[in-house]
Amino acid sequence: MTPIGNAKMETNTVKETPKIGEGLAGPGRPKGLPNRSTQIVREAIANLLERNAGNMDRWLNEVAQDDPYKALDLMNKLSEYHIPKLARTEISGIDGAPQQHVVTWQK
Repeated sequence: MTPIGNAKMETNTVKETPKIGEGLAGPGRPKGLPNRSTQIVREAIANLLERNAGNMDRWLNEVAQDDPYKALDLMNKLSEYHIPKLARTEISGIDGAPQQHVVTWQK
């Protein structure tokens, strides 16, 4: 078939886009970048804590007057934000069996 006059022949080319999961990144946000909502909430909480840092000591003392255990519990919970907990790991032998240690000496 040849074009008539100024008409151009159109070709039916379909551009295939790679599918997510085929080893190529999808159109989402870059890895490690928090979404906007999470970032806004984290900043709001940080600002709230910063503005009330001076009040925290007073509030903790007020709680301790009525319930010292509750005050210690609050201090413990707050300390996790300053000193994060370490992940617990368990080391075991083959197939979960106890580890075996073999000590030898060279002659």
